[in-house]
Amino acid sequence: MDDKQIAEFYKEQLFLQYARIGKCLSSERRLEILNLLANGPKAVETLAHLSGMNVANVSRHLQILLDANLVRFSKKGTYVIYCLANPMVAEFLVSLWKLSENQLSDVSRIKQDIEQHYNTVHTISKQEVLERMNKGNFVVLDVRPRDEYETKHIEGALSVPMEELDAYLDTVPDNTEMATYCRGPYCVFTTQAVEKIQKRGFKAYRIEESVLEWRSS
Repeated sequence: MDDKQIAEFYKEQLFLQYARIGKCLSSERRLEILNLLANGPKAVETLAHLSGMNVANVSRHLQILLDANLVRFSKKGTYVIYCLANPMVAEFLVSLWKLSENQLSDVSRIKQDIEQHYNTVHTISKQEVLERMNKGNFVVLDVRPRDEYETKHIEGALSVPMEELDAYLDTVPDNTEMATYCRGPYCVFTTQAVEKIQKRGFKAYRIEESVLEWRSS
């Protein structure tokens, strides 16, 4: 082969490899699994429960993700635990969410629909959160499952999973203000948590960023 043919050959080989990732991410279900794993390692059964899929379907999607080296697994007793293969995968997902919101009007519309449905819930900026935490009488609540909190969380945040929120609010002084976060800007649990807190008479806000976005910013 001459130089031009060699260059063309290697270019084609590279783009074939890039396409492996693209094809792997063409399923909304696999993107959902990756988003769940971005918040911490999970057993196949846990992924099935959180995604609403059966174990067999989750296993098939995980095999495709594994073939593309986007996830890896370990064994803990009888359980197979999956996690992201590299932190760069989580960073890529954040970029994908931002790109989609910027380029796809449907994504922006869905976000606006959520905001309009919960029109009493307001977002608070990272800078405001940090300032209020320093002043006291302000707490940040991580409403994800506790294992995700233990994997990584916003510094100073308390772990209060959604199912424990009512019991926690029974212990909070009346003048306490709160902010909640979950798995990122499109996670409705964050907004639902704020609405529940507000109905109990407290001031509360939603944090839009996920843990990864919070740290990277």
